[in-house]
Amino acid sequence: MDHLPIFLRVQDRETVVVGGGAVAARKAELLARCGSRVTLVAPELSRPAADLVARERGRVRHLPAAFEPQQLAEATLVVAATDSPYINASVAAAASERHLPVNVVDDLRLSSFILPAIVDRSPVIVAIGSQGTAPVLARRLREQLEALLPARLGALARFAGARRSAVQQALRPSERRPFWERILGGAVSERVLADDAGAADAAFARELATFRDGRPKVGEVYLIGAGPGDPDLLTLRALQLLQQADVVLYDRLVSQGVLDRARREAERIFVGKSLGGCRTDQERIHELMVSHAERGARVARLKGGDPLIFGRGGEEIRVLARRGIPVTVVPGITAGLAAAAAAAIPLTQREIAQSVTFAAGHVADGDGLDWHAFARPRHTVVFYMAVSQMEDIVSRLLAAGAPRERPAAVVERATLPGERVLRGSLGEIASLARAERIAAPALLIIGDVAAAERGEAAIQSLTEALRGVA
Repeated sequence: MDHLPIFLRVQDRETVVVGGGAVAARKAELLARCGSRVTLVAPELSRPAADLVARERGRVRHLPAAFEPQQLAEATLVVAATDSPYINASVAAAASERHLPVNVVDDLRLSSFILPAIVDRSPVIVAIGSQGTAPVLARRLREQLEALLPARLGALARFAGARRSAVQQALRPSERRPFWERILGGAVSERVLADDAGAADAAFARELATFRDGRPKVGEVYLIGAGPGDPDLLTLRALQLLQQADVVLYDRLVSQGVLDRARREAERIFVGKSLGGCRTDQERIHELMVSHAERGARVARLKGGDPLIFGRGGEEIRVLARRGIPVTVVPGITAGLAAAAAAAIPLTQREIAQSVTFAAGHVADGDGLDWHAFARPRHTVVFYMAVSQMEDIVSRLLAAGAPRERPAAVVERATLPGERVLRGSLGEIASLARAERIAAPALLIIGDVAAAERGEAAIQSLTEALRGVA
């Protein structure tokens, strides 16, 4: 390393920024956020710098003058941010003579320190530097870390800090690290990050009592929506919990790309079920979740789409609740939304469709579905798991009054390699799907919005026709 990474305290200390442009304003704003008293030295200020002085009155002041070395008399840190190499060099020389740390923007040679790219989750601060060689790369890394680190990470740090003394009094030194690892990677952390202070306090107290009394430690379960298959469509929360899980239970709709995002050391257990799988399959999943969690493991139940849309997540939540096992639900992009996006179909659109229904495609006599509501105009219906019973679905819609010419689309393997979109009318879509050998996973979308690919002229024509009907 050519530079020593340090965090320098500047709170209530004088700092000087020489320059009045936008760059100088950004440096001064950063210093002010750290509690420094900042002096901006420049004959004139740009609009961003002037706005900063007005906004941070009392914290940032303007000295309307050209740079002079004596202006550094009270400074503890100096930044040169002018567009004049001569002035910047003069600032660096004056700071060096006074043994003051100095940063000259975009000039590593004249700088005794560099300002890193920063991810601020105070009191947690992450600094990324490239030792001045590639600042744009450092900023890109910062953007990636911004996306990965929870917004309330600072709250979690404050929560832990406020309870360190209690933990030190209750636990032996050898127990403290395992305890904090469990707290920061488990249910307590989840409650803090969810801004549920009451539940976090209660969970913390239970965990501390468990460690203090030597009782068996119960794990937890994450019900995670894996989305439609493309791993880039996983939520950030899903990625974070997959990196914590000790055991991953996954079904047949979870792609390998998504599974690869789990922690490498995690045990992976396939719990896929064939269409129409019997009840004992689900009961076996319940047994696996409970048994692993009761041994203290963090279990990720990874489901295609969203865990609470045709995913039997409600049953799993009830089972876990009865056994006193903490559960966290992480939503995922459900297949209906992914299929519509893949086909560029707006599920709702003003004057064409004002409502949308997600329905299971496993139709049967006495299924209780309101087929007349599905058949009404200006309504979109998305049928999940529809391939094997598409003819029955079409027949029931037609019998309920839906016109044969109503637009329809089938989306196969949405977001995955081999994705296909097939369009047609309601009357012909089943035969078209059979001829094209459409296979699961695929969704059926019925409604006037399915004609959207035909262009704005077609949509306009359809809109005018619907107005005429109205």
